[in-house]
Amino acid sequence: MFRVGLYARVSTNDQQTLAMQNRAMREYAARRGWMITLQVREVNSGAAKRETRERLLNAARRREIDIVLVWRLDRWGRSVTDLLATLQELKNLGVRFVSLTEALDLTTAAGRAMAAMLAVFAAFEREILQERTRAGLAHARENGKRLGRPATAAVYAAEIRKLYRTGISKSEIARRIQIGRTSVRRILGEKS
Repeated sequence: MFRVGLYARVSTNDQQTLAMQNRAMREYAARRGWMITLQVREVNSGAAKRETRERLLNAARRREIDIVLVWRLDRWGRSVTDLLATLQELKNLGVRFVSLTEALDLTTAAGRAMAAMLAVFAAFEREILQERTRAGLAHARENGKRLGRPATAAVYAAEIRKLYRTGISKSEIARRIQIGRTSVRRILGEKS
């Protein structure tokens, strides 16, 4: 008998109820002859950290469940990339994944084919994001925007050199000005 963990999630604006998702998943598990060993529920938006989902993943890592059953794929993954990463982890752990409404069972050939298609879309999503980022950076440079971390320690260069000439140690200078010792050493190593 397989041990199954149920995962149900709704956002605060979602019309589906946790009770409806749980009822459908419990009925499905019963039809399949699976024993429900863990049932987790979350109410939050897709962007929020999913602590109860992590509880379910930890149970899979401890080999306490054989199957993860979800109502829908979008209930499980925050993004295609997140979805694929967690599905890959479950696969590596030998834990099956079943999405009830999409009839996605990664233990079947059709389910594995669907997962492969999802991987293609995740790669596409990453490439689109990279292209947008590069375009945004190029646009910012064209408009004279300075990119990267702000020069924080450099604004204290004159003060650092002055304090050092009076005999104060580099560590003490860093403490007084509240910057890193490495920054002090770098500035003192530069030609004045």
